[in-house]
Amino acid sequence: MPVAASAIYFLNLRGDVLINRTYRDDVGGNMVDAFRTHIMQTKELGNCPVRQIGGCSFVYMRISNVYIVTVVSSNANVACGFKFVVEAVTLFKSYFGGAFDEDAIKNNFVLIYELLDEIMDFGYPQNLSPEILKLYITQEGVRSPFSSKPKDKPVPNATLQVTGAVGWRREGLSYKKNEVFLDIVESVNLLMSSKGNVLRCDVTGKVLMKCFLSGMPDLKLGLNDKIGLEKESEMKSRPAKSGKTIELDDVTFHQCVNLTRFNSEKTVSFVPPDGEFELMKYRITEGVNLPFRVLPTIKELGRTRMEVNVKVKSVFGAKMFALGVVVKIPVPKQTAKTNFQVTSGRAKYNPSIDCLVWKIRKFPGQTESTLSAEIELISTMGEKKSWTRPPIQMEFQVPMFTASGLRVRFLKVWEKSGYNTVEWVRYITKAGSYEIRC
Repeated sequence: MPVAASAIYFLNLRGDVLINRTYRDDVGGNMVDAFRTHIMQTKELGNCPVRQIGGCSFVYMRISNVYIVTVVSSNANVACGFKFVVEAVTLFKSYFGGAFDEDAIKNNFVLIYELLDEIMDFGYPQNLSPEILKLYITQEGVRSPFSSKPKDKPVPNATLQVTGAVGWRREGLSYKKNEVFLDIVESVNLLMSSKGNVLRCDVTGKVLMKCFLSGMPDLKLGLNDKIGLEKESEMKSRPAKSGKTIELDDVTFHQCVNLTRFNSEKTVSFVPPDGEFELMKYRITEGVNLPFRVLPTIKELGRTRMEVNVKVKSVFGAKMFALGVVVKIPVPKQTAKTNFQVTSGRAKYNPSIDCLVWKIRKFPGQTESTLSAEIELISTMGEKKSWTRPPIQMEFQVPMFTASGLRVRFLKVWEKSGYNTVEWVRYITKAGSYEIRC
């Protein structure tokens, strides 16, 4: 649901109204007085950015020395409201030469009123792209004397930009070598018991792209996700090919993705922005391939000695390897001396974080490494407190491996001029919260 704002106010730090715009008649004109009385004068600005007063919700944000307050009379999407404010401030800065403060508002109130009428209609957000709005709101703002930002260049082919709704890409781009780089970057979040049982596990991933393509190309991306393969087999009237399918959860796309085609054909089709951008984000909770298994054994031998044995096994393919592997093994605060041996890498005791830090620069697949340590503790005369045994933490990065099993089946580029493209695909898996209880 959109934000459906009833009114928007711009206030200075004293609570004076600099500029305001009312979009609906379901709120009174004294709403700003309620905000000033119940929030600003009671010094509760830092407690919560959303407050309800008299049946209305106040969504507010401070930018420089200006408070932007959105008044909503219904149960609206607050995240959309904050997103609108952030994008609106970016738009104002592009007109004002990079500055947005009380002076900039006072110097450009006519332009701000014109922009407010364009970017919100009856309380619903509209197009906030500076590139598109500058095509038909050509008035220049009064630039701050402290701004050194150069003026934006005009965008060619205004008709295509306005009617084609491709505000993220301009026409006329040309490259000698047309290339597309695609990275699938995943973070593994794991909580495992000391016996090797998985207590919690999920993968958050994102598809990053870097496009250097001429003209206005149309790209199609095919993944081995379950819904997409089922739709493809249905359209081709034959069973889907054998192989692992992935069920994606919580998928969000960049605005360039054609959602209508995705809903009907389950194909990620888009006209990409120029340069680097995030195409999509997703989460996976089932069928996760863990890159490492950690088997710890910790024995407390009386009050002054401990023995620690940690075995780390790499589960990914033998032709792969992990980089920058770091294993942090917690020890008690009263640790006095450590003596350990490792089969690979280097280890040392770090008293500032009360951990044995074991680093392995390159960890091949289908291998295992072991750390064995003897720890001497300081004996205290006071009452002994039981050691809570914090979990072991891991950091790593595994190139060309995905914990979810997600793979790119195809990446097609079509452009009316028919030029050839070079596609590069890379996979990276990193540790998010990778913890093993001792």
